[in-house]
Amino acid sequence: MEFTTQHFIALAPLLITSATIIVVMLAIAWRRNHSQTFLISVAGLNLALLSILPALKVAPLAVTPLLQIDSFACLYMALILVATLACVTLAHAYLGDGGSGYPGNREELYLLILMAAAGGLVLVSAQHLAGLFIGLELLSVPVYGLVAYAFFNKRSLEAGIKYMVLSAAGSAFLLFGMALLYADSGSLSFVGIGQALAATGLPSSLAQMGLGMMLIGLAFKLSLVPFHLWTPDVYEGAPAPVAAFLATASKVAVFAVMVRLFQISPAASSGVLSDVLTIIAIASILFGNLLALTQSNLKRLLGYSSIAHFGYLLIALVASKGLAVEAIGVYLVTYVVTSLGAFGVITLMSSPYNGRDADALYEYRGLFWRRPYLTAVLTVMMLSLAGIPLTAGFIGKFYIIATGVESQQWWLVGSLVLGSAIGVFYYLRVMVTLYLIEPNLRRHDAQLHWEQKAGGVMLLAIAGLAFFLGLYPQPLLVLVQQAVLAG
Repeated sequence: MEFTTQHFIALAPLLITSATIIVVMLAIAWRRNHSQTFLISVAGLNLALLSILPALKVAPLAVTPLLQIDSFACLYMALILVATLACVTLAHAYLGDGGSGYPGNREELYLLILMAAAGGLVLVSAQHLAGLFIGLELLSVPVYGLVAYAFFNKRSLEAGIKYMVLSAAGSAFLLFGMALLYADSGSLSFVGIGQALAATGLPSSLAQMGLGMMLIGLAFKLSLVPFHLWTPDVYEGAPAPVAAFLATASKVAVFAVMVRLFQISPAASSGVLSDVLTIIAIASILFGNLLALTQSNLKRLLGYSSIAHFGYLLIALVASKGLAVEAIGVYLVTYVVTSLGAFGVITLMSSPYNGRDADALYEYRGLFWRRPYLTAVLTVMMLSLAGIPLTAGFIGKFYIIATGVESQQWWLVGSLVLGSAIGVFYYLRVMVTLYLIEPNLRRHDAQLHWEQKAGGVMLLAIAGLAFFLGLYPQPLLVLVQQAVLAG
């Protein structure tokens, strides 16, 4: 096929991110400078984010048989780039500068995050199983290094090895599932597979087995029950900004491609597979919330909480009609904002790098009297995760419930209500801990370096956004509706 200017405009976010990776690599080879690497990364990500606007004007456009740039892809590209930008800002504060901070090479962290983000951009644009696999591997492989980045910390190294082994197992299932789907349909493109499945009415047993194995591979990446066992350990061991990236950009990319796969071939979400998804959704909601109840480590608690949140999202995927795709878009945006805020507080509590993250719950006891701004942000994030009205999380949850009711999935709606009720308990427990008064406690604000202040300003902006979306969600709803209709 011939490449035109329109193709390059459509691919601009991915091309600019890739160019940033090369520039960062060359800058590290030329002269190691932490702040310089950070500024190049931020500049590149901002340019990539701005290039989505011209890309929208030429969308929808198929760029090679592997990638489709449409408004659906652009929405999730924007979400991935914003999450990556936030994680890079947090990483700069976390690693510290000069004498205090991370003792090893700092610059490669930015390189790995940018490479993983590029994989996410490929993944959300994929319209072909080869594109899906290339994007997924480009996203996953740098994350192995990111999770084990603090390799002299035993927990970080252990988390990296665990994630690598289980992720490789998930990729093997995914590839085997793709092979079975190809054997049945004779095509690797999503549309071709959708047409082949639709032509036979109900999918054949071979196609169902292929889709089932692909679902297992994707469920590993999304840490859905029963493929969730790696999540709390990896979240706990990974450096805080990396855990933030893993919980937001990485999972958004995988869920977006899953939605595209199921939307193009409605036959894929019918029959046995629909029942399997229903069981996985209920199990993820209940197990995620119940296991979070016993946690005394904030990162592990957020890990189990994320299992439950992707269980909620599966409700919309099972419904797959009416409001479903819109509900998924709204929920993912609110979830990303909230998760970035929560992990951001842990990052700033742990920065500059001091050997282990401040993630034990007792370290947050009476935090209000030491760091009132961080306490305010974490309070808003906990309320939003619990789905309390006037926060972004409430809007997301409301949409998911509306989708479940519209498609009459009463078991799923019931499990969502029960899971949310359990969730309120452990989110409130974290909030109460923040305001406890210790004996002989004197109020003071910790002295912050400029990079921590930049992270703090960003966190306050995230908390403000969570409130704004809760009070006035209309701009977000319009944005998501446009992406769904045009996509």
